[in-house]
Amino acid sequence: MSLLSDFLAQTDTEHTLLLVDGSSFLYRAYHGLPDLRSPSGAPTGALYGIINMLKRLRTMVPTAHALCVFDAKGKTFRDEWYPEYKANRPSMPDDLALQIPVIEAAVRALGWPVLSMEGVEADDVIGTLSVQAAGQGWVTVMATGDKDLTQLVNERVLWFNTMSDEVLDANGVTAKFGVPPQRIVDYLTLVGDTVDNVPGVEKVGPKTAVKWLTEYDSLDNLITHADKVTGKVGENLRSTLDWLPMARRLVTVKCDLQLTSEASDLGAFHIKNEDRTALRQIYEQAGFKSWLKTLLATEGEAPALAFGESGSLFDAVNTQATTTSSAASNPIQETEPVAITAFKVNYTIVNTHAALSQMYTALTRASLVAFDSETTSLSPFAARIVGLSFATDAQSGWYIPLMHEGMQTVEQLPIHIVLRTLKTWFEDENAKKIGQNLKYDAHVLANHGIALRGIAHDTLLQSYVLDSHAKHALDAIAERYLRVSSVSYEDLCGKGAAQIPFAQVDIERAAQYAVEDAALCLGVHAVMYPRICADDGLKKVYEQIELPTSDVLFTMERAGVMLDVEALRQQSHHLGQQLLSLETQAHELAGQPFNLNSPKQIGEIFFEKLGMPVVKKTAKGAPSTDEDVLQKLAEDYPLPKAMLEYRSLSKLKSTYTDKLPLMVEPSTGRVHTHYAQTVAVTGRLSSNEPNLQNIPVRTEQGRKVRTAFVAPAGSVMMSADYSQIELRILAHLSQDPGLLSAFANNEDVHQRTAAQIFGVALGDVSFEQRRMAKMINFGLIYGMSAFGLAGNLDISRTAAQQYMDQYFMQYPTVLQFMESTKQFAREHGYVLTHFGRRLYLPDINDRNQGKRQGAERAAINAPMQGTSADLIKLAMIKVQQVLVERQLQSKLIMQVHDELVLEVPDNEVTVLTQLIPECMAGVAQLDVPLVAEVGVGLNWELAH
Repeated sequence: MSLLSDFLAQTDTEHTLLLVDGSSFLYRAYHGLPDLRSPSGAPTGALYGIINMLKRLRTMVPTAHALCVFDAKGKTFRDEWYPEYKANRPSMPDDLALQIPVIEAAVRALGWPVLSMEGVEADDVIGTLSVQAAGQGWVTVMATGDKDLTQLVNERVLWFNTMSDEVLDANGVTAKFGVPPQRIVDYLTLVGDTVDNVPGVEKVGPKTAVKWLTEYDSLDNLITHADKVTGKVGENLRSTLDWLPMARRLVTVKCDLQLTSEASDLGAFHIKNEDRTALRQIYEQAGFKSWLKTLLATEGEAPALAFGESGSLFDAVNTQATTTSSAASNPIQETEPVAITAFKVNYTIVNTHAALSQMYTALTRASLVAFDSETTSLSPFAARIVGLSFATDAQSGWYIPLMHEGMQTVEQLPIHIVLRTLKTWFEDENAKKIGQNLKYDAHVLANHGIALRGIAHDTLLQSYVLDSHAKHALDAIAERYLRVSSVSYEDLCGKGAAQIPFAQVDIERAAQYAVEDAALCLGVHAVMYPRICADDGLKKVYEQIELPTSDVLFTMERAGVMLDVEALRQQSHHLGQQLLSLETQAHELAGQPFNLNSPKQIGEIFFEKLGMPVVKKTAKGAPSTDEDVLQKLAEDYPLPKAMLEYRSLSKLKSTYTDKLPLMVEPSTGRVHTHYAQTVAVTGRLSSNEPNLQNIPVRTEQGRKVRTAFVAPAGSVMMSADYSQIELRILAHLSQDPGLLSAFANNEDVHQRTAAQIFGVALGDVSFEQRRMAKMINFGLIYGMSAFGLAGNLDISRTAAQQYMDQYFMQYPTVLQFMESTKQFAREHGYVLTHFGRRLYLPDINDRNQGKRQGAERAAINAPMQGTSADLIKLAMIKVQQVLVERQLQSKLIMQVHDELVLEVPDNEVTVLTQLIPECMAGVAQLDVPLVAEVGVGLNWELAH
């Protein structure tokens, strides 16, 4: 920052003008900060960003004169010159527009003059004033992130980006862009400005523009010698000559505006004293407690919001309130991104019968209690309780040590007495409980013979519903919403080989840690739940989908699935023999032995010895031998084909046939997978330890693994899955008449699509044409381009584009839906499922084309995949409810994508064959019928 200091040293503070590009920083503050909210739920992120920036600027640029310039509403003179100017910009996000009035009020309350002029842009006001200031011997610092304003830089004008602390003088501009400030206009004219929708010369980027301007010195001279520029870019330049004068006019900052007499007087931009009354009102309403505390302290007044002696960001919280109205009065709703503060609580160690009785009374009287279990293992079935923590407010709680050991251990109550005392409360449906990932705690309690009931809230699920793309560990949630940090498990127990069991942690430290976790649940709940309740869609997803799904998953995990271990062992032996045979075959094809798992040795044989073509390279520049490369080379060479089969069988053996028998739980004789509810941003469930959702089904060996998932004697496996669910959802969301009609009339959608695309009668559609139409139908759901479709169908891109054009002629509303969905995503940063789940797309407006296009493809697919995920969860909830209500013995035991798998006694097969499809079809009313198909067999493969 020495460049800034040296620049300011040219003159005194009375002759330094600080011009803030308010409009530039509005958007950067809005997109750069989290979704901050006031206690009443109003957005405050951009407001905080602007205030913080202006406060920082006052210290970094000492001056008596400053001005914050905003764009005025409405069109400018550039729109009259060129109607398409900025036509590609989405409208201002609603959450940002709501903040504009209070932002302008806050800027004025901070003492800053504010200016916006109708019919012109903030850039032109800044340009005119910087020229005017230089004429009067002043220096100007432009605070902006807009590269266009670098054209104004000279010995008396500096460009300063406070977001990145980048400072540019004339030399800095040249170093950054390759041309000096006086050539920035020429540079922008050539490369164009995509943000403002000003076309440049096609295929001309920064490197070519700099090369031309270096060679020809100026745009005018380049235009004069345009006939001498060779190649395709030369042709593009000559075809654009008529446009370039207008482009230059559009990107040139106007520096001769006729300002009002008040705006022409630089002395009128004198920074005033802060309006403390106005600031206090803004800080209080926005929930900026740190700033409010500082403001009141300078006035000798105690803060209106309480701060506990612990130094945390909040003091007392009515954590028992669980309605939207609690948001307005809740002092825990810290929205200001202040420095992270250490979180501390008061704790009581419960190790006497009197203390246990006193705590139990408090629990029974509270309307919401947070609890957490400290255990011996992360495995739900292996874990046993080491200690329990409870909290009824966000500042204090109790810890009951039960199995601590070591020299420092204090007296502990017998575990059987404690659990017997608490069992009634744990199993009371009316005793409302909250925690972080209570499905795990339910398993732990079940291991001790306690059935956890009365789960009212789960902060893990709340975080997932609000911010599916964020981290959901409790410490991450606390930092995000409360700006506090807590002691980590590693801080407590150590890392790696040196890590000690929780049972050996000093009880005082264990109590502090455990109670913090319980209290934090109440704290973050008080922030997150009102935000969820403020949106009907999010409230439905949380209360009617995610919370009850967690209960069903617990039941499914507890039930587990039976394995034919002997069949897996036989298959593993057979796979081992096949792998040896394939290894021998690969060695013969290579002409020498080599390690089939060594990329280095494979590369030497492929590309040096056998002379195969290099398909792509690794990040380090070496020829790649990944699966995509093997797939490509296998089209022409036998060795890569053999290695692909070797890799496939090796993975199947190590992941499933070898590992699954070792994962059978001894106490139940079954495999108990863990369903992760908060991993996939689309709402889909994932399965791990073991992963039952990735067993290959397109290979004979993969399907054979599924035959080892069996039903016990007297029962069968039943598989039920939705038919063409994502296409049906597309029909509903797009409201395309063709798709709606096809599903309403129970037509073969792929056959109908093929008939239209290939121009044949419905009855004349061949198997191959239907296969291609099916690939097109599903490919477009995933946002597939003509290039991707061409690769999948092994046809030219031109032919693929023709197929896509034919498709959209048949289903025109689908294309409209896709475009409107992408536009919604650009404006809001997320898309919605049918039920209101938000699927965030952080890269939707990224400048990197690859990232942006990837986000656009995700925007198209996410509503279908997310709605499908919601539907299968609702189906699980409904099926489990019916099984319980009818007192049936059948069990839900697996969920795989759009499929439910049940273990059904023989005498219940008939009723469930009819009942399950009815349940699944009836969970939602879409504008197309939902259809579920059922299969039955002695094993999973036969049932599917």
